[in-house]
Amino acid sequence: MRNLIHRSIKWQIIVAFMAYILLTILLVVFLNVGFLERFYLHDKEEKLLTGYETFFPDVSVTAAVDTIQYCNTNNIVFLLTNMGQRDSYIGNVSHDDYQKISARLFGYMSGLEAPADRILHSTDQYTIQYNRDDEMKIDYLELWGIVSANDTNYAYIFRTPWESIASSVRVSNQFYLFIGGIMAALGVGFASLFASRITRPLTELTRISQRMANLDFEARYTSGGDDEIGTLGHNFNRMSSTLEETISELKTANNELQKDIEKKEQIDEMRKEFLSNVSHELKTPIALIQGYAEGLQENINDDPESRAFYCEVIMDEASKMNQMVKKLLTLNQLEFGNNQVSMERFDLTDLIQGVIQSSQLLAQQAQAEILFAQTEPLYVWGDEFMVEQVVTNYLTNAIHYVKNEKKIEIRCQEENGKIRTTVFNTGDAIPEEELDKIWVKFYKVDKARTREYGGSGIGLSIVKAVMESMNQQCGVVNYDNGVAFWFTLDHTSTEGQEQLRSSG
Repeated sequence: MRNLIHRSIKWQIIVAFMAYILLTILLVVFLNVGFLERFYLHDKEEKLLTGYETFFPDVSVTAAVDTIQYCNTNNIVFLLTNMGQRDSYIGNVSHDDYQKISARLFGYMSGLEAPADRILHSTDQYTIQYNRDDEMKIDYLELWGIVSANDTNYAYIFRTPWESIASSVRVSNQFYLFIGGIMAALGVGFASLFASRITRPLTELTRISQRMANLDFEARYTSGGDDEIGTLGHNFNRMSSTLEETISELKTANNELQKDIEKKEQIDEMRKEFLSNVSHELKTPIALIQGYAEGLQENINDDPESRAFYCEVIMDEASKMNQMVKKLLTLNQLEFGNNQVSMERFDLTDLIQGVIQSSQLLAQQAQAEILFAQTEPLYVWGDEFMVEQVVTNYLTNAIHYVKNEKKIEIRCQEENGKIRTTVFNTGDAIPEEELDKIWVKFYKVDKARTREYGGSGIGLSIVKAVMESMNQQCGVVNYDNGVAFWFTLDHTSTEGQEQLRSSG
């Protein structure tokens, strides 16, 4: 606790303030003792010289009047007397004082007067001396001399009393010490209040810094002020907000990094699963091709019909493998951005009608009815070839999974400047927990049925990659009586179509 008090800014300010007051008092006392008497003597000399310079060298009535006025103001006795006529004089002395002062002056000039106690300065014009008047019991500082004017010699003297400066210094020092004691006591109180005012916001800033060190960024400086401490407090608030934002960003970045790590792990798992799925998907057709090829080689069945059947199986399985490899290559190009997307304006209605026409045979085999009521052109922006793949994939899946009423309905609706195309088929709904998984490569909801019509589980992955490459969306919705797959494309309005036609 003592060390804390010694290090406290408040106590340092109080001690420094008290030390300053004590040093100031000691300095004043030292200057009083060492230099006050000299200063006092120098001041008296300057006043005597000023009186002398006021009268000389212009010895005139005007100069005499100015000199007497100056001497009266500064407590100086001035006397100018004719050495031949002793009763003839100029000055600010009474007749009685004239007798005493003139007698002393003539005593100086004749040498009859005792030498001065101390001669301070002596020139051809004047002598400045320190002397004591034993008769009047007063110490004087005197400037006297002789001057000639109009062939007449005049004696002059300037005289000012010299009080006891030593006793004055002693009294003043006692007074200063007394006042200094009072000022020191008042100074302690003032310094304490002043230090408290300074250290209070510093203490608040210390508490704030401790809270910030504990990552509590709700701490704010509230004392205000426009001085340096107030500025420091405002900077603390800014720093607290900045640190909070920075840590928030770091946490967000860390969270994103964690997600990226998890995503990388998922990609690694997907890669392993992909290799496993590819191996699995290729394993069956390869085994069938190998088995039937060996049968042909060994002539298990010699009749032409059996050999033709064996060849059809081999060709069919080879075709499936070829289709799957092509789809994998297409998907790889889309996912890695190697496939060039050609954005163009085309008629979506015409495209869908073309896909429906090419799928009629497959629909008839499945006894499915395809409904598409749109007849007016719908101009959209996109890669026409890729969009055709999407529509073909949706329609093929719908034909393969259609049940119950066996109806397939294709609709195109405008929503916020986009055309939303939906392919709906009656039948079983997709389990809710598997809705997000159907877009993953090789994922199959009904593996047996997929294998039955030769599906590879890649089609919907290609759909998703195609739509993402064109910055569009796709999805699936379950209904009570079936499933609807959808995708969006940017729409060209009727006005836009007319402008394009006119510009063309």
